[in-house]
Amino acid sequence: MDRQKELRLGERRHNSFREEERLGLLHEEGDENCSEISGVEEADWGRREKSTHQQLQRSNWLRRSVIALFAIGTLGFIAHSFFTPHQNQSSNTAPAQLRPEEDYILNPEWEFNAATTTREYDWTIAEHELNPDGVYRPMTLINGMFPGPLIECNEGDEIVIHVHNKASNATSIHWHGLYQNGTNWMDGTVGITQCPIAPGHSFTYRFNVSGQTGTYWYHSHMAMQASDGLVGPIVIHAKGDEEKQLQKVPYGEDRVVLVSDHYYDLSNALLVQYLSPGNENDEPVPQSALINGRGTRNCADLPNRNCSSADRSNTLFDFSPQYNTRLRIINVGVYAEFQIQIDEHEFQLTEVDGVDVHPQSIHRLNINPAQRYSIVVTPPNPNKGLYWMRARMITHCFAYEEPELQEEVRGVVKYWAHGESVDPESKDWPDIIEVECRDLNTSALEPVKAIAAPKEADDQVYLRSSFQIRDWRLSRGYLNDSSYRANISHPTLNTLIAGYSKKQEGYVLSLAEPFGVNTEVFNPKRTLVYQTTGIRTIDILIQNLDDGNHPFHLHGHTFFVLASGHGYPPADLYSKLNLTNPLRRDTASVEAFGWTLIRFMADNPGAWAFHCHLGWHNEAGLLMQFLTRADEVAKWTLPAEVEGLCAVKGIEKGAGPDDEMWVGSWD
Repeated sequence: MDRQKELRLGERRHNSFREEERLGLLHEEGDENCSEISGVEEADWGRREKSTHQQLQRSNWLRRSVIALFAIGTLGFIAHSFFTPHQNQSSNTAPAQLRPEEDYILNPEWEFNAATTTREYDWTIAEHELNPDGVYRPMTLINGMFPGPLIECNEGDEIVIHVHNKASNATSIHWHGLYQNGTNWMDGTVGITQCPIAPGHSFTYRFNVSGQTGTYWYHSHMAMQASDGLVGPIVIHAKGDEEKQLQKVPYGEDRVVLVSDHYYDLSNALLVQYLSPGNENDEPVPQSALINGRGTRNCADLPNRNCSSADRSNTLFDFSPQYNTRLRIINVGVYAEFQIQIDEHEFQLTEVDGVDVHPQSIHRLNINPAQRYSIVVTPPNPNKGLYWMRARMITHCFAYEEPELQEEVRGVVKYWAHGESVDPESKDWPDIIEVECRDLNTSALEPVKAIAAPKEADDQVYLRSSFQIRDWRLSRGYLNDSSYRANISHPTLNTLIAGYSKKQEGYVLSLAEPFGVNTEVFNPKRTLVYQTTGIRTIDILIQNLDDGNHPFHLHGHTFFVLASGHGYPPADLYSKLNLTNPLRRDTASVEAFGWTLIRFMADNPGAWAFHCHLGWHNEAGLLMQFLTRADEVAKWTLPAEVEGLCAVKGIEKGAGPDDEMWVGSWD
């Protein structure tokens, strides 16, 4: 059977209700009712204002009372409107489900030599209630399942995803780590490469996966929506026998493992709390963690939550005792770094962010949000049959103590078991658990495909990463003196192409320089854009002046990780670099009060985000952009469907709060 047909049939078996959503049978009466209620409330507020005005003329005392009551009522109404999730579902919609564990086992009969093809998917994004670890919470899901579906393809294939947004907030999907060479407008980055997909509307992502293989993922790039469930894995296979040649440790089975922090409250409410005045970068702390969307909580410990864990269990991995198993581990969370182990197992690290590396033996894996690692697990000898997989959030850098926090989530690795028992008695490793939030030490890793870094950089960008408290006690993230704010209705790419096509003076002038900050078009206080023309090599030296770790991700490229350290970089930094075959990846961390030097070839035309992948920090402003090969971008014409996104009503729904909402506030 054709693999694509097999995937679709598998999805229908697990989710018969998803076909109803795709065919438009998901009713939307809730939206109409909300509109009617809003109209009644608006008229009611108008009558109150008139009544208040009459009373103001009678008594100063009454005047003060009414004004106070009116202010309280108005704030309550605004808060209710912002925080209350709209139910955009019919009562006939089937309940949401956790994704079956076998969905993340890669096809053992995969056609590595298949001709290049188009792999097409239909996704309906809608709101559901689900209890991944027992605690019910509102979530935004793809086709009613959590986590999202696996996209599995060969290098060179075309991917087509029809996204139908049936949720009450706007959305987008970013294809993390994919180059999007020639399709920059499909990168899915709100405010940079596209406007959001408004509620009730659809959009089709279409792109080729060329020039790269390995493990990637996708997530919403609209505010903090990824935290509400819009995440999933992507695996790109090399053609023919190349994958076996790149992976130096043989294996008989290939699996995806997603780890994530898990919050019990909606991201938009948490985001307002985080960005409010007086909150000194105290990031919301998650209550729980998940492996492949699963966990278990003791509901007795959570008396204030709607909790039922009767049908919940730890993720179960059936491993063969006869051969090795590859695990493609992805941190799809928004905040927590994890340390992952399998009791009494050492394993071989063989891939970093899509780059195959010569194996390195370790027994604990540190992984930051957005990073990916492949490990190959060898069955132990002797074999106990059952072992714990432990994924611990490193809580040392959390901002405060969360009373509901369960910092460790477990899965079960099963080779065999007596009877029905799946309760391992394996032993934890005796060495001390990591307490520092910092990247895995990858200094000894060498890519299998050896590529030397360019000997010299044409340009160097020095970025000071910090959090600062400025007007109205707002704590914001800064790269140098810039704190990013997305303009969701006028994305960078749309703005540039419109200006180029009209030959506006500032846009034309900006193309005259081979490299520099684009101040002709953008205000660097809110939109810092480094621009290149032609192909250039760029060094980014990031100095972290903050007490937290920052995993920085570059869209559209991989980069060479040349050096890192604590404190300030040494004066002779450039004399000590090993350029022979340094590690290449797309997400590298800068430790607290430390620095990292990366180098990349700015050869992929487009507007590309470079940002901290801790979701809260990204929303606080730790983002800037590289406009690479602007001379080529100036020749582009945006597809009509991409331009059309910006003209649709409702693209602002679900966006993060703007700083102006707190002007005049102190608390």
